[in-house]
Amino acid sequence: MSHRKLGRNSGARKALLKSLLIALFKYERIETTEAKAKELRRVADRVITLAKRGDLSSRRMAIAAVGDVGVVHKVFEEMPEKYNDRNGGYTRILKLGPRRGDAAPMVLMELV
Repeated sequence: MSHRKLGRNSGARKALLKSLLIALFKYERIETTEAKAKELRRVADRVITLAKRGDLSSRRMAIAAVGDVGVVHKVFEEMPEKYNDRNGGYTRILKLGPRRGDAAPMVLMELV
């Protein structure tokens, strides 16, 4: 399974994805670069699928992936009802255009 390196070593990349995941679940929409959003989509969809399963093992795997017990609690309380009829594709990426400083493609990522 391949992934984007995002110009970071593995520890920094995991920390970045965790912080983006916490922000996405807390605020339900974030603005980030396209490459980060596409990587984050994989992790976020996996965590929401775990929340739909809802058992203790799934909760523990979600806590390991997210790293914030409060956010995981919110996900496990709200997401199963919200996405009960949906089999995937829990996030939406809307392109915003280039960032002013370095022209990196920016996107708005939100939960559907």
